[in-house]
Amino acid sequence: MKKSHIKYPLITCLLFNYLAANAQDFKLSNKKIEVYTTAKNTNQRITKSTDKFSVKKFPQPKETDIAIFIDPKRKFQKFEGIGGAITDASAEVLAKLPKKTQQEIIKAYYNETSGIGYSLIRTNINSCDFSSDSYTYVKDNDKELKSFDISHDLKFKIPMIKMAKAEMKENYRLYASPWSPPAWMKTNNSMLKGGSLLKEYYQTWSNYFVKFINNYEKNGLPVWGVSIQNEPMATQTWESCIYTAEEERDFLKDYLGPTFEKNNLKDKKIIVWDHNRDLIYQRASTILNDPEAAKYVWGVGFHWYETWNGSANLFNNVALTHEAFPNVNLIFTEGCKEQFVYDQMGNWSLGEKYGYNMMNDFNSGTVAWTDWNVLLDEKGGPNHVGNFCFAPIHGDTRDGKVTYTNSFYYIGQFSKFIRPGAQRIAASSNRSDLMTTSFINKDGKVVVVVMNQTDKPYQYNLWIEGEAVEINSQEHSISTIIVS
Repeated sequence: MKKSHIKYPLITCLLFNYLAANAQDFKLSNKKIEVYTTAKNTNQRITKSTDKFSVKKFPQPKETDIAIFIDPKRKFQKFEGIGGAITDASAEVLAKLPKKTQQEIIKAYYNETSGIGYSLIRTNINSCDFSSDSYTYVKDNDKELKSFDISHDLKFKIPMIKMAKAEMKENYRLYASPWSPPAWMKTNNSMLKGGSLLKEYYQTWSNYFVKFINNYEKNGLPVWGVSIQNEPMATQTWESCIYTAEEERDFLKDYLGPTFEKNNLKDKKIIVWDHNRDLIYQRASTILNDPEAAKYVWGVGFHWYETWNGSANLFNNVALTHEAFPNVNLIFTEGCKEQFVYDQMGNWSLGEKYGYNMMNDFNSGTVAWTDWNVLLDEKGGPNHVGNFCFAPIHGDTRDGKVTYTNSFYYIGQFSKFIRPGAQRIAASSNRSDLMTTSFINKDGKVVVVVMNQTDKPYQYNLWIEGEAVEINSQEHSISTIIVS
């Protein structure tokens, strides 16, 4: 009998429609509604509203009705988590602050109840710009890596990561990125100003990753994953190393991937690209269109600095990459406000920059989001090349005082409430002034984040399945609505 080429797709389609139609209704009238807000010119910082919310029947909104539409039945990518980077700079600043302040900062970031519940940590392999000096873990020309030693990290960085891990508990996940191999492995014989990894050291550098992971794990810090290279298309004054897309593909396919397999590290997540949104699709397609390279890839990492050349943020490139390679994870690996100015720590645009990027990245298919330095000092450092930047928290090493910028709270409006294992659901706004994204946690709670960057307050209808509740959005505010 001739087999049908239509029967099974039809059955699949009918089954999908049946399941969607018969999914359990999500009725607002049966739910508890809580709203937490951070707003300009107020004392509200992830502050719970005392308002009472009444649900109304609202089957068909008019075009004149301002609304946020949520559909819990339409689910998209699984959420992995939100976090920030514990660099040498962050760890050195923390160590200079009073012990009580150190604990305050760690709990503020990593405790799910009293803090904002970070679940990801990124750190640097070898030095980066946010280190006090350039360093590696081996002596020059030690191709066998017999001198490999992470004692540098044991002074500041590893103790801070351990403090964070203790607060994160089961949500702890650490991944690491190199800014440069040792100078003697590179074409320019320098860790700084670009250069490339010499092919004769491809295997040695792969072994270096293994040594790093094993040494961190011997010190009680399991490593969740690595990225191959931070910003592989940027020749910086600080630690940097150039890989073309083909070079990164071949290094992964022929060296790093097989080396991880041989050393029982197949469970480690490997992230490619780890640079801006502008070239993300070109890099992803070059690597992922090669099945022998793609099999080692967990995700594609990206940053937000594509605006350096006057471009707007290119979220459409992230969405295209997700559409083309839906089974590969997208992870935002770094972003910060550059060019630190002490008097600008209270500038409200710092937080709105984060909210705007996080909303768009999640709605484009991103599964995880990692800020840059979690803590910097009163100068926006330390940084051994003077590349000073903003962080969500700044500790003044002169007097021990701590400043929480509003970016801390904007990130927290997502990270505190959207928990690892959540899944993004359909969320739509009928006004461009109100941005939104929404997730459903594993416990069934729906989380809706709404941001208003304008000078105008709005009252809108949060609409789910023919019912709605009216909620206020203050000017220059971000709110998280929990429906449980």
